[in-house]
Amino acid sequence: MSSPRKIDAARARVQELKLAHSPDSDDAFMFYALATRKIRTGNLKFSHVLEDIETLNQKATESEYEISAISFHAYAYLADRYILLPSGASFGDQYGPIVVARGPLGAKGLRGRKVAVPGKMTTAHLTLRLYEPDVETVTVPFDKVFECIAKGEADAGVVIHEGQLTYAREGLKKIIDLGEWWYRETRLPLPLGGNAVSRALDRKTQAAIARILKESIEYALAHRDEALEYAMQFGRGLDTPTADRFVSMYVNEWTLDYGERGRAAVQLLLDRGAEKGILPARVQAEFVEV
Repeated sequence: MSSPRKIDAARARVQELKLAHSPDSDDAFMFYALATRKIRTGNLKFSHVLEDIETLNQKATESEYEISAISFHAYAYLADRYILLPSGASFGDQYGPIVVARGPLGAKGLRGRKVAVPGKMTTAHLTLRLYEPDVETVTVPFDKVFECIAKGEADAGVVIHEGQLTYAREGLKKIIDLGEWWYRETRLPLPLGGNAVSRALDRKTQAAIARILKESIEYALAHRDEALEYAMQFGRGLDTPTADRFVSMYVNEWTLDYGERGRAAVQLLLDRGAEKGILPARVQAEFVEV
């Protein structure tokens, strides 16, 4: 039988970490096993913090959380504080954020228009500016983009999350799918967001976090029905087939591992942003090695 002293020593070694991600069905699916303790985490204890992606981007500039979901656009401003985990990314493979409007605008219809974007540091904003630099942007919460267009406060808007599947219900028309456009330009998937870990943590801890995150994703993919049932509570009104489709879009083989093409896509996005003067300087994407 273990002595109280040994138990206390074991507890003292437990490292508590804040894991921040968005309250969306794809992230919930990804972290299902971790949140419901289906997998072992050793001496690491995770507390989940749920906030929208732009809030997470902003808080990452202040190193608020040890582990955080971030936009790849934001990574350009965070590379000195965070390093990317090799799993947990969302890629749009010939699909992605969609620019919508009340009516067709034509091939060059966004030029000079006011466009609602779901955050200055989102990849949706960066990709929009790469597609059409000559736009005026207005920043609104991601779930207010439809409302902004309806009120005439913007001529168009960039929708992310489930809005990519539901915009037609709002009577809106697709102007351009930025993921399709990116693929035509690069023949690569569009990297949207990933998970990053604080550089303040030692390499052993970073590697352990990377392994645990990948195991959580693997568990969800192997136990899809139960993970999807859990994720449905974060689906913001999506029915099960639509939620399943959305999760499939953003939790897949790219999420398990970027691979060479995925890592190349991240670097190209950052390079294009720097070349066009949207990002302040060129940034090298770095990943935790496991």
